[in-house]
Amino acid sequence: MEIEIYADVVCPWCYLGKRRLDEALARYEGEVTVRYRPFQLDPSPVPEPRPILDALGDKFGGPERARQMVARVTQAAAGDGLRLDYDRAVAANTFDAHRLVAYATEHGRAAEMVDALYRAHFTEGVDLGSREALTTVAGGIGLDAADARRFLDSDEGTAELAAELAAARDLGITSVPTFVLAGKYAVSGAQETSTLLAALAEVEQREAAAR
Repeated sequence: MEIEIYADVVCPWCYLGKRRLDEALARYEGEVTVRYRPFQLDPSPVPEPRPILDALGDKFGGPERARQMVARVTQAAAGDGLRLDYDRAVAANTFDAHRLVAYATEHGRAAEMVDALYRAHFTEGVDLGSREALTTVAGGIGLDAADARRFLDSDEGTAELAAELAAARDLGITSVPTFVLAGKYAVSGAQETSTLLAALAEVEQREAAAR
């Protein structure tokens, strides 16, 4: 079964959703191929790095409102062993980060790259809009840092990524994470591990019956 994960690497619910999916797949006995599909929560440029709480506060009514908004997901993530440090997190446009995921996919390291980007953003305060920082993340999972930087400084993958982002919009995906199972069945949100396991089993049964 193929699972496509539409997500953004600065989306806390996507981080939590991936953790829960990983746990579900560890308990699932079927064969699965996971593909990471890009989505941008906000495609606007971010000219200068700034604390994400400030950016959220500008959009949603001030820093206190921003803290209230992130409190729920921070608590939920902690329950699954994830640490979200919003006092360190930096707002960033994630276009190049998604390009780097595509680069890592070509080298067989997609899952490691996605995990590393989530950690970099949510626990280490790394600016994912910085190509220098992204190069460091690439080197940190064992990829050739110099080649990753060459890729980021070129226009490789740019048109392909723009097309994938447009395809997600055309599919009607407006919130993430969204998991598409077997190309047909969508599961939205950071569902509990048990819910994801049940969805995998149901899709497996449906696909078997359709053969």
